Amino acid sequence: MTDLDTARLLPWTGEGRKPCYLVTDGTGYLARLADIVEAVQLDMADELLGHADDLLADRRATPDQLRFLLARMSEALTDVRRIAVSRGRNR
Repeated sequence: MTDLDTARLLPWTGEGRKPCYLVTDGTGYLARLADIVEAVQLDMADELLGHADDLLADRRATPDQLRFLLARMSEALTDVRRIAVSRGRNR
């Protein structure tokens, strides 16, 4: 079990933003840590969506506020996409 088809894409990147993979049966410390990080990332994305709804409904929102929101949403979408790719590889 050493090829990337059976490896788990981890929810963080390594040096140079390169993807990190873990070959495991899913029961080790790093697998559990990855599960926790993924759950936090998904929760943060969900909270950010709620914040986006509020900010977009506020006609007084400034361009700087909207730019900040867009930057955070880009980060969250990157995390969610990585999780989706990881889970797709494992199924």
